Amino acid sequence: MSGIIRKRKRAYKTELKPNNEQKTHLRMHAGTARVAYNWGLAYRKELYDHKKETINSIGLHKELNKLKKKEFEWMYKVSKCSPQEALRDLDKGFISFFAGRAKYPKFKKRKTTVGGSFRLTGTIKIWSDKIQLPRLGRIRLKEKNYLPKKKHILSVTVSSKAGRWFVSVLVEEEYVVPLNNNPADGVDLGIKELAITSDGTVFANPKALPKKQKKAQKATKSIHKDKKGL
Repeated sequence: MSGIIRKRKRAYKTELKPNNEQKTHLRMHAGTARVAYNWGLAYRKELYDHKKETINSIGLHKELNKLKKKEFEWMYKVSKCSPQEALRDLDKGFISFFAGRAKYPKFKKRKTTVGGSFRLTGTIKIWSDKIQLPRLGRIRLKEKNYLPKKKHILSVTVSSKAGRWFVSVLVEEEYVVPLNNNPADGVDLGIKELAITSDGTVFANPKALPKKQKKAQKATKSIHKDKKGL
């Protein structure tokens, strides 16, 4: 059977097995993403309140880079993707808000994001039992041979829940949509027969209702007989 080749996005999620040093770096990346998001939200709010102007994620990232050496020097210890992707998420949040699809973006609280999450792009490699992430190196996987190794990786999202770390790999993959080469049949629905197709095939009507009615009548008669015998 022939078909049309199309592309789709699909995410594969599995648990990580980081060592203690890697856990520290994972928390740093998640913390950086949270701080960048909150900083960007505060910047946009102040800019609009004072100048009635707005700014997108690209402009925010440029402004953040200007402050790194003075206020956020520790951000140099993590991948630049962590704050950059957080600002893109903020941008999407405002787009959804102005389109009426979501509420106004809120600040992310540290106590409600224990461990938190962050997204990375760039050079990402996958083996059967480990994954290599920018600035984080190779981290072991709890489940072997689950993540795809030969597909185009778009991004990875690392998140924490109840002290456990997970990675979700977003890939672009091809799939085949089957083509139906058989001629289409017309269908005539009837009462005597359930259906008759254009090629003459007849589907008999099971007449389930009359059968059920006969069974119900027999059951009713049986109950009446039992009552007379009491």
